[in-house]
Amino acid sequence: MQSTNPATSFNDKETRKDEMHQTIEAWCEELTDLVAEANASEHFQEWLDVQSRFHQYSYRNTLLIQAQYPEATKVAGYKTWQTEFDRQVNKGEQAIWIWAPIIAKQCPECGNSPRYHESTDCSYNETPSSEWSRGPVVFRPVSVFDVSQTEGDPLPGLQTDATGTVDGCFQALCDASEKLNIILDIVSPAAWEHGRAKGVCVTAVSGSKSIPIEIKESDDRAAMAGTLIHEYAHALLHAGSASVSTPERAKREVEAEAVAYVVGRHLGLDMRGSAFYLAAWQNDEPDEITDRLGRISRTAQTIIGAVGGDE
Repeated sequence: MQSTNPATSFNDKETRKDEMHQTIEAWCEELTDLVAEANASEHFQEWLDVQSRFHQYSYRNTLLIQAQYPEATKVAGYKTWQTEFDRQVNKGEQAIWIWAPIIAKQCPECGNSPRYHESTDCSYNETPSSEWSRGPVVFRPVSVFDVSQTEGDPLPGLQTDATGTVDGCFQALCDASEKLNIILDIVSPAAWEHGRAKGVCVTAVSGSKSIPIEIKESDDRAAMAGTLIHEYAHALLHAGSASVSTPERAKREVEAEAVAYVVGRHLGLDMRGSAFYLAAWQNDEPDEITDRLGRISRTAQTIIGAVGGDE
């Protein structure tokens, strides 16, 4: 996989446009190969296996989890942490409460579930309980806990952040926001309101042509630089768009991270983590980067031009 590269410059005004296009196209081809390698890696397959064991919560329960524990990333029940992940909830942790559906089969005559039917006086036996129809859905509160509230075997993670030495490139990226018509707000961890996200492209203020984005402050400036480029790409490509389906959202994440990969490489950052980020989003569409190469290239060139040094 790609190692840290020196920053790339396109200084010859006569050949810069063609050279930049060819370089970006080559980098995108490399990125496609890196994603395929990441997808086939044992580490990524291990990560996928763990992800599949976590329940997908409804929108309502997701809101409940975020309201009670905004930092939540991976949530499961008390026994699930023990049996599925060999982890134990820490003593004294406060539970996160959600609603769990209960759909039980009912006796056609008395309405009781098979479990309680035997203890009643109902004599219905025309059909076995396995053939009874399901009754109405009811909900009961159940407790769950976030991974940060547990201890035990570590869960496999993916290193997706940019790494390397930023030198002055982070400040140059921040200064580029004005040229890109973006309002940049770097928010302290204490004031961050977007959960586990490291950056967000937020809804523009009514009447304003500028696009606001927020980045969570961190001591890791290289990681912040990668996140900032990613959100710049979202702002330039997707701001103002209506809410989209999950497949289209995945395609937008591929676009934004591919732009981050290209611009990050141009600035000399180590962008190997982009391959794992994209592998997690691409699913069964390995050609997504190539299919959207034009949009990725144009957006990357816009950001590179705004950062300066190649104008």
